Amino acid sequence: MLKSACIALTAIALVSVFCQAEPSPKAAEYAAAVRVKPLLQATTTASGQPIQYPKTDRPEVRMLMVEIPPGTETGWHKHPSHCYAYVVSGAVTVELENGKSTTIQAGQAYAEVFDTWHNGKNSGTEPCKILMVVNGEEGVPISQMRQK
Repeated sequence: MLKSACIALTAIALVSVFCQAEPSPKAAEYAAAVRVKPLLQATTTASGQPIQYPKTDRPEVRMLMVEIPPGTETGWHKHPSHCYAYVVSGAVTVELENGKSTTIQAGQAYAEVFDTWHNGKNSGTEPCKILMVVNGEEGVPISQMRQK
């Protein structure tokens, strides 16, 4: 438990250093050409759920690139861990079971819905590339697909 708390505090410290809009004394030590652009600062997911850190003795962070071809859907799935995403190119429309949907465009970041069935669609003409970071648990899958 202490180990996961230390990891969480370290992650918070790193995020606060790298995501500040104004350079901090530490950031000012970088070369003048280095720029820091905040992409996401959130306390809730895209659907309003509070963000929580995993309670585990086996924390694991994963980073992956998801590519959704034009006209393709991810299929209905849910994430057992909190995920954060940045749309690198294209756009994705995320549908929830309750009928609500939102479209995230290239250059936008969002906190994925947690433990909620959802489906991602690429209705565009170019591939949608999403950089995803998962704050999860070792041995636990990133997604669970809904059985038909």
